[in-house]
Amino acid sequence: MASQANFEEDSQKQPAIGHWKPLMPSKGNKEEPETVVQDAGGVDETQSTEQLNVSRLRSSSVEIREKGSEFLKEELHKAQKELKLKDKECERLSKVREQLEQELEELTASLFEEAHKMVREANTKQAASEKQLREARGKIDMLQAEVTALKTLVITSTPSSPNRELHPQLQSPSKTGFRKGHGRNKSTSSAVVSAASQNVTPEPVSRECKEVDSILFAEFQAWKESPTLDKSCSFLDRIYREDVGPCLDFTKQELSELVRVAVEQNTLTIEPVASQTLPMVKVSAEECGGPNGFRSQIVTKCALSGLPRTCKHRIMLGDSGNYYYISPSCRARITAVCNFFTYIRYIQQGLVRQDVELMYWEVMRLRREMSLAKLGFYPSEM
Repeated sequence: MASQANFEEDSQKQPAIGHWKPLMPSKGNKEEPETVVQDAGGVDETQSTEQLNVSRLRSSSVEIREKGSEFLKEELHKAQKELKLKDKECERLSKVREQLEQELEELTASLFEEAHKMVREANTKQAASEKQLREARGKIDMLQAEVTALKTLVITSTPSSPNRELHPQLQSPSKTGFRKGHGRNKSTSSAVVSAASQNVTPEPVSRECKEVDSILFAEFQAWKESPTLDKSCSFLDRIYREDVGPCLDFTKQELSELVRVAVEQNTLTIEPVASQTLPMVKVSAEECGGPNGFRSQIVTKCALSGLPRTCKHRIMLGDSGNYYYISPSCRARITAVCNFFTYIRYIQQGLVRQDVELMYWEVMRLRREMSLAKLGFYPSEM
């Protein structure tokens, strides 16, 4: 457009050819009118040519402008497309980055959770292993005590040589009297004993008669088909009512309930204690003179009965770490119940391979021990 305008200005500034000719012809020249006519025709042609050139320039400039605008539009459209593609690519990359960050956070959280889980499992396994070790040691001690007791029971009497320790009725009255009284002259006592032993005839050994109770045997057989420690079954329900409950019913009700639960869960520990570690109770502690001036054991208060007794053992419930000192009678009652539960656990685990009737009589023997213990009978070695 600027070039066109400059071109028009230049054309306007140029003077027309022949305009400066005089209009009046001179006297000495007769051909001047024809020259003027020729000059006017040349001016018209030149003007038309110039106008044609100007129109051509104008049309070409319009075409150039239109093509330039179209080219610019196409370039703009391409640039917009490229920007859109780049925006989409940036958006996709942003989503990928967010997804990667989220996955990284989840992976980190899962790794920490897995690490904590492994630590917890390791601690749980360690605690369970320690507990199993303590239980195994307790079972070993119990089995050793049972083996010792069985070895003692194996020493049975025969008709030819009866065991007078197992059958006190075979001992002579004179000998029994000497044991209970003070010591006498050795020669005199031996002579009296020899004379008395010649006059005393051995009494026959009394044998115990047994008869199977049909109701109890039927309940045991039903339990034996599918052994369980659930006390809702008729077999264990009867034993709980008649033996276990009364045997573990002590004066201290709260502690008695804890003892019963520990016995059922097999987490009760009984261990002997030295006399130096016994907690002395000043009010109920007694110190009596023994034979030959020796001092007897210090009496302390039983945790289950609440009475001052000579407590040679103490119990611990589970892993609490708290010890309770118990009297020999309370220990006998707890031990009788523990022996019963140990035997039925052996049956449940399939460790007892005997006839049903033999197992039944062993259960009845253990029930008899619980009955005797709850009535106050217990061996002197306790």
